[in-house]
Amino acid sequence: MATAPPRPGHATHAVTNQSTALADYNVFETDRVMREAVSREGGDFGIEMIREVGALAGRAETIELGRLANEVPPKLRTHDRFGNRIDEVEFHPAWHQLMSMHVSHGLHALPWRDPQPGAHVARAAGFMCLSQAEAGTGCPISMTYSAIPALRKQPEVADIWEPRLGSLDYDGRMVPSEDKTGALCGMAMTEKQGGSDVRANTTTATPLNGGGPGAEYEITGHKWFCSAPMCDAFLVLAQTESGVSCFLLPRFTPDGERNRFHIQRLKDKLGNRSRRSSGCRACP
Repeated sequence: MATAPPRPGHATHAVTNQSTALADYNVFETDRVMREAVSREGGDFGIEMIREVGALAGRAETIELGRLANEVPPKLRTHDRFGNRIDEVEFHPAWHQLMSMHVSHGLHALPWRDPQPGAHVARAAGFMCLSQAEAGTGCPISMTYSAIPALRKQPEVADIWEPRLGSLDYDGRMVPSEDKTGALCGMAMTEKQGGSDVRANTTTATPLNGGGPGAEYEITGHKWFCSAPMCDAFLVLAQTESGVSCFLLPRFTPDGERNRFHIQRLKDKLGNRSRRSSGCRACP
């Protein structure tokens, strides 16, 4: 007996070899290797925080935030509608929600806020868990975490900035850091002609008030790669009379004016599209 041809829109096959969506699970609790590593390396004091972050990272809602943050990538706004230079990076609201998750759990500053044995392990585990939901937010978080010990080399600078960078409040507004409930730090190191050889950098730092550690300098140059260009301040490498040194470049000057930190473009990257690095220049 002949069968009738399939009707338009009728199912032609059943798919039986595809898994269901992985969601609504605890990223940490289901990772035996990570659980064992955290305990072995002394991070047990942070277990409750890590477990909470693990549950947050595995939620369907958080995974959707990660999708949105990458589906609608950031946009560079070099000028406002009046023609004033602003150099701001505009993000989808999902990005800000994910950033708040990182900061509120201290994943940007835990070892500096609570410097007990195993603090770095606990922070790393929480960071790894939340990064499974979305990886791009990890850049400003890890940059801030790395910047604090560098700032401590200059105590008078650390006294001002560490409380801001260590805050558990995420504040994504582009306003002077002293007017915010929390701040983040990026880095601008690489130049076209140097790559990883920072000794070849041509960006210069000219002393304004005599120079020396902690003094004010005028930085002039062009960076090929700037990590986390939405941040409130940046560690910048520049040449001095004594060689390459590291400087803190805030987005705003002490009088509340925008610093001359100009973003040339956001990189069109293959991956990590939620947080694009940039090329930028600092002008006298």
